[in-house]
Amino acid sequence: MNHPELLILGVLRALVEVAGLFLLGQGLLGLLAGRGRDNNTMYKLFLIITGPVLRMARMLTPRLIIDKHLPYIAFAVLFWIWIALAWLKKLYCETNLLQCF
Repeated sequence: MNHPELLILGVLRALVEVAGLFLLGQGLLGLLAGRGRDNNTMYKLFLIITGPVLRMARMLTPRLIIDKHLPYIAFAVLFWIWIALAWLKKLYCETNLLQCF
């Protein structure tokens, strides 16, 4: 492969997509399960997978933001990281005269 940077950008973007989809899945399952979501095995799995993303969001936000709002902030941060990685990929492809998209 001649462009490992392109591969790295693609992998990072895929990881951000997966994390965002897990946050969406956790939210949807939380809505469907209602108050019994703490006993749901899949919801517990989603909590484990999205834990690092939520911890990152907690580090980025001031203590004024309550924990209930962290998933929304985490999703917004992931969305903008995803957009930035797409822009970087486009910029890299234009700079190296590649047709990536």
